[in-house]
Amino acid sequence: MKLTALILGLSLTLFTASGGAIEIEKMQLPDMGDSAGALISPVQEREFGEAFFRNLHTQAEISQDLEIEQYIQNIGRQLAAHSDNPATPFHFFVVMEPDINAFAGPGGYIGVNSGLILLTESESELASVMAHEIGHVTQRHLYRSIEKASKMSIPTVAATLAAILVATQSPNMGQAALMAVQAGNIQFQIDFTREHEKEADRVGMQTLADSNFDPRAMPVFFEKLMQSTRYYGKGVPEFLRTHPVSESRIADTRGRAETYAYRQIPDSLGYLLTKAKLMVTTASDKKSALKHFATLELQGTTEQRAVARYGIGLIHQDAQEFAQASEIFQQLTDQYPNQPQYPFALARTAMDSHDYQKASNLLSKTSERFPSNDAIKIELTRALIKNSQPERARQVLQSMSDYQKQQPFYYELLAQIHADLKQPAESHRYMAEYYFASGDTEAAMTQIKLARQETDLSFQLQAILNERLNFFISEEESRKAER
Repeated sequence: MKLTALILGLSLTLFTASGGAIEIEKMQLPDMGDSAGALISPVQEREFGEAFFRNLHTQAEISQDLEIEQYIQNIGRQLAAHSDNPATPFHFFVVMEPDINAFAGPGGYIGVNSGLILLTESESELASVMAHEIGHVTQRHLYRSIEKASKMSIPTVAATLAAILVATQSPNMGQAALMAVQAGNIQFQIDFTREHEKEADRVGMQTLADSNFDPRAMPVFFEKLMQSTRYYGKGVPEFLRTHPVSESRIADTRGRAETYAYRQIPDSLGYLLTKAKLMVTTASDKKSALKHFATLELQGTTEQRAVARYGIGLIHQDAQEFAQASEIFQQLTDQYPNQPQYPFALARTAMDSHDYQKASNLLSKTSERFPSNDAIKIELTRALIKNSQPERARQVLQSMSDYQKQQPFYYELLAQIHADLKQPAESHRYMAEYYFASGDTEAAMTQIKLARQETDLSFQLQAILNERLNFFISEEESRKAER
């Protein structure tokens, strides 16, 4: 199923980025009486978000590229720290779809499509989208919309939130449940959504400015989207179809942006390298991509030309032209020793050419130089596994950040490590966690049952396996009961 269909099934609004704020006198938003805040506890909200994200893995391709994910998380954290509620937990991720879209789900989960990132022409444009989404989360628009759109009582809102969770499991049924409770309130829902957009515009622009991005990027990006609609015909991006950009909205955001003093804010190298990697990853015609980077290599700043060479190296790597790729990445590593993407690409080329010893050595040195870089640690773990060093691989993996330890790939690597260590029960246990994190509860149950069949299980491991199996059974029974 397309991501768009899933989000519509969830009845989650797909929000564009626009908005504004006044620099000298910060906008004070009215307290609209969020009874939803009393309706759902932080623990329940986290559970909704986790369920949403787990099941999103079954409906869309979530980027597993740690460099791309690290970049989007870093920019997201920078913005969230300057939001109107920095204590709100956020989770940022990239969806590998060409559609121009971004969305805010329950529990602070914010997704950005690869197509939208590639459409942006500056880092501030990308940040403006994310700042707007953050505004929707901090203002609790998802919960307020469900409650207020139908003028529901608290019990009815609770049922609607349950319908959202059903939709994460069964989109068609979830959509039907939400349509039933919202019937007869369509116009009110549209009006309230417009109110949400204006509020998120204002909050988002303040966040953008406070985070040292260019507020003028918001109206610029909106105008770009509106002008592009003439070329789409019936295939207007979901980004625009659900939230049309109007002249008045562009004028409003432009007016607010002009209240800020003009500053030229250059794009970070991380933004440029992420775009280059996404362009190569998603390009259906690698020859056109190669021509694009070859042209860029002849113009721009020294760093921009280096990014173009990086793109060319990635294309050689993709074509398994490892000698050419290695030469480019080695030159870039020597030229920019403080930029981790270049030695990472050099090591990745060694991995692809099955030179695991070289890859391990390169990644070990790079990890020492950049000890907080999780992307390097993951690739080092993979290289050590390939190089038959499972115990060292486990040590590296355990040094990952807590956030990464919740991701599917983390459990999959742990399963591989324990298999190499001849610990099949532990291997099955972590494969169960991998499947559950990926949204496949039945496969998770199968792995736990396989683990329980192993001999010489410790009392502690038996208890863990029993607890997880009971939990998975409960989850699966609830899912089936809601169908």
